[in-house]
Amino acid sequence: MKYPALLLLLVILASISSCIPTKKLTYLQESTQKTNDSLISLQLQQQPYRVQVSDVLSIRLKALDQELVEFFNPIGSGSATLDEGYYYDGFAVNRHGNIRMPTLGEVNVLGRTTEEIRGIVEEKLLKDYFEEEANIFVTVKLAGIRYTIAGEIGSPGVKTELAEKLSLLDAVANAGDISLTGDRQDVVIIRQYPGGQKVHHVDLTDISAMQSPYYYVQPNDLILVNPLPQKSLGAGTTGLDTFRTILTVVTALTSTILLFTRL
Repeated sequence: MKYPALLLLLVILASISSCIPTKKLTYLQESTQKTNDSLISLQLQQQPYRVQVSDVLSIRLKALDQELVEFFNPIGSGSATLDEGYYYDGFAVNRHGNIRMPTLGEVNVLGRTTEEIRGIVEEKLLKDYFEEEANIFVTVKLAGIRYTIAGEIGSPGVKTELAEKLSLLDAVANAGDISLTGDRQDVVIIRQYPGGQKVHHVDLTDISAMQSPYYYVQPNDLILVNPLPQKSLGAGTTGLDTFRTILTVVTALTSTILLFTRL
């Protein structure tokens, strides 16, 4: 009788230790001391993004007489798909930090915000090509936020989102969510900087992640979701899965033991 009891105890302990607890699966958990509807501090405001090498900009011009500025706008930009527009119609920042615009030629944009770039383009146009009365209107945006997400995610790959601001949780949701065996407590972000790349870590199970300076995705980010130890164990992601797996093994072992004891 001692063998079945011991095996049952082992099954229970293994099930508890190998299944993934709810705390590791729940996003943006609040402290138990916080009350409902608590205000999330915005002390760490997202800083304006500054353009880097390999970014792609979308620049559009409008005026009272639209024919005056048509030459500066990409041809057929209204009919292109997102990826086509990104590749063909955007202004890519080269390794020197410049973009090349029709007639205006090389414009240095490295390390500048989109608002600063808009001011530079407007100044050049008014200085050399247009009068104030033309009422030109320049729009400068990132041509989508392009990032790569890989690992324990529903739909890994290179993504491009038409948005001026994209949170890490948005990126995860757009990629089909993190799988049960993905580590939500240590999402890795590899981000480009003028001096090279840096690695950052964000715990998406903690509400304080929304205050992290890395919570918002930047162009060319690489987001990695590593697997939990439970995946390598292969025992199951839930208590029931684990119990079934281990019970099968234990049943086989018990049958073997009983067979040999009767011999």
